Amino acid sequence: MRKTLLYTLLTLASLVMVVPLLYMLSLSLQTEAETLSAEAVLVPETPQWGNYAELFTRAPFGNFIVNSLVVAGFITLAHLVFDPLVGYVFAKFRFPLRNTLFVGLLATLMVPFFVRMIPLYVLMANLGWLDTYQGLITPFLMDAFGIFLMRQFIQPIPDDLISAARIDGASELRVYRSVILPQTRPALAVLGLFTFVFQWNEFLWPLVATSTPEMRTIPVGLTLFNQEYFTLWHLTAAGSVILFVPTAVLFILTQRYFVRGIALTGLR
Repeated sequence: MRKTLLYTLLTLASLVMVVPLLYMLSLSLQTEAETLSAEAVLVPETPQWGNYAELFTRAPFGNFIVNSLVVAGFITLAHLVFDPLVGYVFAKFRFPLRNTLFVGLLATLMVPFFVRMIPLYVLMANLGWLDTYQGLITPFLMDAFGIFLMRQFIQPIPDDLISAARIDGASELRVYRSVILPQTRPALAVLGLFTFVFQWNEFLWPLVATSTPEMRTIPVGLTLFNQEYFTLWHLTAAGSVILFVPTAVLFILTQRYFVRGIALTGLR
């Protein structure tokens, strides 16, 4: 009975999550008249697959996709390179003010982005980086949450493994590459997935830092379908489906590591 009740609750919770997604897919295949109908249309009478092609004629949607891939991909790669390295330093090295610096790093998590946005905007403007890839990417090359996650995952790794590698003549870079990184694959998968999903869906900073349609990302580009008195819901939904697909594929590919990373299983 307990297992039956558990699966029933999980099924209901899954339906709550899936139904809005299915309606978004239905909305993307409806005509403009069906989306503006007084009653919700759950299943379109004639699926309008041309809505997806119309996205690319109404707006430079190809540019939006490329921009989102470049920005989210580069930031994710930077996090996977820098966050584990800094986390390893905080976890395994002893140096003055280590704990103070780490607490200061964690304190930045409590500062809302809205507070930092204006100084960031002024800095990017002074550098001439507004409406450029470097302006979209540079402020987010590292993340306090990613450093914290990697530090917590690396800390339980036995120091004896690191000492043995050093005795064998391994350099610090070799220790990091051959001993630390193989143990942190689940955490790297979680970090990569979280970072990519967050940056792929980021709206506020690309909205502030870009001024031309050619440099917009998908979330900002979808605002082009908001007219003065109405919204082209069928095109907005079609763009949202395209926005959803890469993150779903990435989660499927990293699901095994994702579950292990969330559980923080540590060493085998």
